[in-house]
Amino acid sequence: MRSLEEHLAVVLEGAGPLPPQRLPLLEAADLVLAEDVVAAAPLPRFDGSSMDGYAVLAADVAGAQEGAPVRLEVDGDVPAGAPGAPALRRGAAVRVMTGAPVPIGVDPATTADVAVVQVEWTDAAQTGPPPARVAVRRPVAAGRNIRRAGEDVEAGERVLRAGERLSPRHLGLLASLGRADALVHPRPRVLVLSTGSEVVEPGEPLAPGQIHDSNSTTLVAACREAGALARRVRAVEDDPERLLAVLRPELATADLVLTTGGVSAGAYEVVKEALSRDGAVDFVRVAMQPGGPQGSGWLQDDAGRAVRVLTLPGNPVSAYVSFEAFVRPLLRRVLGEQELHRPLVEAVVDRGWPSVPGKRQLYRVRLERDADGTAHVGAIGGPGSHLVADLVTATALAVVPEEVTDVEPGARLACMLLERGGPPSAPLPATPAVDPAARPAADGSGTA
Repeated sequence: MRSLEEHLAVVLEGAGPLPPQRLPLLEAADLVLAEDVVAAAPLPRFDGSSMDGYAVLAADVAGAQEGAPVRLEVDGDVPAGAPGAPALRRGAAVRVMTGAPVPIGVDPATTADVAVVQVEWTDAAQTGPPPARVAVRRPVAAGRNIRRAGEDVEAGERVLRAGERLSPRHLGLLASLGRADALVHPRPRVLVLSTGSEVVEPGEPLAPGQIHDSNSTTLVAACREAGALARRVRAVEDDPERLLAVLRPELATADLVLTTGGVSAGAYEVVKEALSRDGAVDFVRVAMQPGGPQGSGWLQDDAGRAVRVLTLPGNPVSAYVSFEAFVRPLLRRVLGEQELHRPLVEAVVDRGWPSVPGKRQLYRVRLERDADGTAHVGAIGGPGSHLVADLVTATALAVVPEEVTDVEPGARLACMLLERGGPPSAPLPATPAVDPAARPAADGSGTA
């Protein structure tokens, strides 16, 4: 029986980011940048006005007062988007709009001696054609209300580094620099397939003994939340040949295949029977609860390309917990992320529960904080892996070490947050190995 860490190492072995692709900015959102970005031009690109007002020589209005304004001739009007502005002359002003280029001054021929007087400090109307003359009621220092070229980003400056995840803010910067696309590690394509002759599509009527397929919906949504492109196909009955016939044509458009069900020790374990024939997929027991039976391996598409396959248990809670323990870290690795796991917090147990000796338990809990910020958790529902409603109520998975048989109130446990946000993530905490020979005969069967 593998430990959780051993199986995770097998799942992650050889995994790395997918080859970079250049994608349009909006398609690159939330993906990891695969190259450094260097600004080809300054930002802003030119000296521009940050106010609607009048560009003046600062020296011309140095003596302006409310009761004794300085009156200047108006030489022109520069809206935003204008290719340039007329040069200022002494005793004159140019009306400028927010974002418009600022006129150059007289000595030297730059904007160093220029300022923009906001329209509220003049007698001019804010709309209509520019007046012939404008009265300025306050002095302004040189450079006032001017956005300098390159004050945000200088030409040749490295603004983003490879490995950064592109948030909306990153995309805005790239667009401001004139970039229409970004070189990123693309989203992995995931195919999700449930198995079982008893499994029926949601929305279809149930015959006696049948259940609706919830696993594929849960896993597709979880994959998408983790950043992948995921889709599902209709559940396959307990027929190995039928399973292979469904999988083969789908492999060409997948980077990862997830199956649920058919991996335990029963008489109709279709996934194990179909995918273990040539040894491509290795089926093992992992010392965890829920989610003990697992499989990991590779299949080849018609072009000979290797496609990763992970086989998860069929019970809904087991499938979801297995996703959090193994699939999410794999997807994050393939996306180029540094942090592979959900955030962990330490919490005090308020209501205890039993645990299976010799297995790492990932138990459904609700995490709340008291007035001083201390996190508290209590068990939700029972240990059964079919309790989907209890999983919805949970906000975390408490990580119970293998040697613990009863989680007592007051104990402190690491808890994996299931909701977005939270502190930086960390791998699941390692726990001391348990000697298999010392384990009780009970193996938690029926809670996989």
